[in-house]
Amino acid sequence: MKAVVYTGNATISVEQRPKPSLLEPTDAIVKVQHTTICGTDLHILQGHVQTCTPGRILGHEGVGIIESLGKGVTRFSVGQPVLISCITSCGTCHYCRKRMASQCTSGGWILGNTIDGTQAEYVRIPHASFSLHALPEGLDPKVAVTLSDVLPTAYECGILNGQIQPGSSVAIIGTGPIGLMALQMARNLFGPAMTAVVGRGQPRLEAAKAMGADHAISVLKGQEDAVSSALALTGGQGFDAVIEAVGTNESFDIAQSLVGAGGTIASLGVFGAPCDLHLEELWHRNICIKTRLVDACTTPDLLRIVESGKIDPNFLVSHSFPFDQVYKAYETFQAPSKYGSLKVVISMSEAQLTAPKL
Repeated sequence: MKAVVYTGNATISVEQRPKPSLLEPTDAIVKVQHTTICGTDLHILQGHVQTCTPGRILGHEGVGIIESLGKGVTRFSVGQPVLISCITSCGTCHYCRKRMASQCTSGGWILGNTIDGTQAEYVRIPHASFSLHALPEGLDPKVAVTLSDVLPTAYECGILNGQIQPGSSVAIIGTGPIGLMALQMARNLFGPAMTAVVGRGQPRLEAAKAMGADHAISVLKGQEDAVSSALALTGGQGFDAVIEAVGTNESFDIAQSLVGAGGTIASLGVFGAPCDLHLEELWHRNICIKTRLVDACTTPDLLRIVESGKIDPNFLVSHSFPFDQVYKAYETFQAPSKYGSLKVVISMSEAQLTAPKL
């Protein structure tokens, strides 16, 4: 089969790999129809994820058709369309029973990290009974890919960890797919009194305004200017909830500057370097800082909410590529300012790979 392989030194290659086979009774083999690229994949290329070593097939998101099942998998059937969760859950360990599957003792984030992932024609899914979801009829499979990771991350790590309540003031730092999805969820499901989005690219800030953000603030004039502009919106009090969806020292500094007394910082960025925690300024402010790796425990709920029309992830899919243009897909995703990209969906095809290596 064809697969996208991390080769080290910030590069990928498309290689022929053996088709995976069932190793455990709880496994499933899924023929991938659509997959996508995550910001975490870019962190792997940058060397920020030490657990992912060269030679690994990348990808932890996807939609496909079950090709074969282990004897222990009874919830699904061969030929059934399924959504692949970015988090593998055994369903029985201490952490899974606490709805904390990200810390599963035999799972967690392993696809495209410590085992081969979804950017391939076929993928082996361990603990299939708890790591796959039946794909609802009527849901576009390309859009459904966003429910593998983006939606549960925005919801669990941003909205729920941010403790957003009706009437809250909410600041979202970052205008990528997760930041924009968190904006839609906050507005559509929780009724905040005010939402402010802080970001870099003007097109994405304009997209945030079009999605209903009350304020969109650029950091291009400087971090201090952005912070003062945002705080002025609250009369200097700061925000009840700050969702930090970037993962840099700058974004975490901004989050600490914007959180109000008694407020919560929900930090979900993937950090590749240390960040300063300014407790000298925050210790007396009654704030809460929460971090989280997505557990994907809310995916069944989110599937129903999407079916109901209360949230709509269609806007996330900005580009679509056949698998033989996977290098172009990576280039497009890595340069959102140039291409206007949010999520790029990669669809499997039989076309020959002709693109040059990155």
